[in-house]
Amino acid sequence: MMSRQSCDFCSCILLIIFIPLISFQSISASTSDTINTTQSIRDGQTLVSSGSGRFELGFFSPGNSRNRYVGMWYRHITVLTYVWVANRDSPLTDTSGVLRVIHPGILVLVNGTNGTIVWSSNTSTPLHNPVAQLLNSGNLVVRDTNNDRPENFVWQSFDYPTDTYLPGMNLGWNLVTQKETYLSSWRSNDDPGTGDFSFRLDPTGYPQILVKRGQAVQSRIGPWNGILFPGPPNAREENTYRLTFEMDAEKVYYKSDLIDESYISKYVMNQSGISQRWNWVDRTQGWIIYFNMPADLCDTYRLCGVYGRCDAGSSPPCQCLDKFVPRDPDGWIRADPSSGCLRRTNLSCKGDGFIRYSGIKLPDARTSWHNASMTLQECREECLRNCSCMAYTQLDIRRRSGCLIWYDDLVDIRTLSRDGQDIYIRMASSESGEYNSRSHENDSELPFFELAAWILHREGRSLELVDASIDEEFYSWEVLRSIQVGLLCVQQKPEDRPNMSSVVLMLGNNGEILEAKQPGFFTQRDVLVGQSSSSTKPASSANEVTITMPEPR
Repeated sequence: MMSRQSCDFCSCILLIIFIPLISFQSISASTSDTINTTQSIRDGQTLVSSGSGRFELGFFSPGNSRNRYVGMWYRHITVLTYVWVANRDSPLTDTSGVLRVIHPGILVLVNGTNGTIVWSSNTSTPLHNPVAQLLNSGNLVVRDTNNDRPENFVWQSFDYPTDTYLPGMNLGWNLVTQKETYLSSWRSNDDPGTGDFSFRLDPTGYPQILVKRGQAVQSRIGPWNGILFPGPPNAREENTYRLTFEMDAEKVYYKSDLIDESYISKYVMNQSGISQRWNWVDRTQGWIIYFNMPADLCDTYRLCGVYGRCDAGSSPPCQCLDKFVPRDPDGWIRADPSSGCLRRTNLSCKGDGFIRYSGIKLPDARTSWHNASMTLQECREECLRNCSCMAYTQLDIRRRSGCLIWYDDLVDIRTLSRDGQDIYIRMASSESGEYNSRSHENDSELPFFELAAWILHREGRSLELVDASIDEEFYSWEVLRSIQVGLLCVQQKPEDRPNMSSVVLMLGNNGEILEAKQPGFFTQRDVLVGQSSSSTKPASSANEVTITMPEPR
């Protein structure tokens, strides 16, 4: 096999040989989907994709520009919509351009006036009989005329997208060659050159999607949770797309394929820094926006700083996570929360615990570590062994497996009403609420669970009752409803407690539930901890019992 260096040298020699012959060997290729080494496409001629002829490739001038580009657009859509540009950064200034395929399998765009190469593809695998074909997916490929297997394409436009993602593309990295496939915006409506904004899959830590302006992150989607990249609110597409995520030692890719091939949809990174899913509607003969990213203020990267949580439904949107306080209180008062938050109680490493936070978009995962085979309990233990571990969660919520751990301060957290996940954040033992039996050895009262549940419920902290070691995801609203029903069943007065049929009814529907009154088994200390501050001993409950504590001999 020829080396890449020798192949590139041969390609240069072949370019020198073939370019002078272009004006003499040109053959019209309009209405065809393929050109070979004896054919070319001149300005005014086009290729039409195989199959239903959805896409067309030819020369065009965008907006008010007079420059000429080789590009691709939807053929049957009344609104002219460009999806790919070959020479985006090297425009032609006249209509003399010629596109052809030459040995050993290279596409070249030549200025017909002076014979200079304006743009070319590349290959490291020479072909005996190369052809260029426009597929009905919108993928322009170079292959051998006798081999149409995708794995044998020596070049494809899907590996070099411009601002538009088409179904079937792979976004991500070839980790062997370090080739990245990503979207980049146009400079303007008149100039398809590489713009400021990019939409890319970042493999650092654990893969997630980043929207960048230059090198600066503007917004973030993810990380991958086994089903999708959580991000834009209400942006689920499982009924339209089949989502695929692949990661191994050689590659990390994300792909979406249309479930219904007749559906027309595209994803665009525009020049304003907004990525948009567009769907075509035949009835109105127009495009509609399915969702934007950023969707709201909370999609702004690091808006609330470290350990800050953004909720688009709140005013102001930024709040510190529970057990955290503003790092710069004056800044927060001035509506500048970018300094983030601090722990209310510093970590001590030994004896630390965790608090579960639910319904969130997971933090930036570029400082994370992952293991696909661990259970959630093993993940917790791994985190506790390392004092630098700040949080952990389940890696794959579809399979309920795997471990994702953060080793730095948590940033870019937001509330998600849909697709929000659980994360377990490291806390000092005094904050985590984890029970230490040694602190109760000399306590003359039983640590009643219903009392703890009642206090946490009154403080809006009911989810802290859930054992952090539970190795599965759950719906927070179901847990809260179950706790509320449970508290109704242990109210101090028997006549206030529901019967079993009422309990079954409350657990089986989404109707409103009465607020529980204080539970039974109250002692003097319990009253002081709770809402009442009366100094008199409470009246005996109707369910008062005598408990004998066994004493060791």
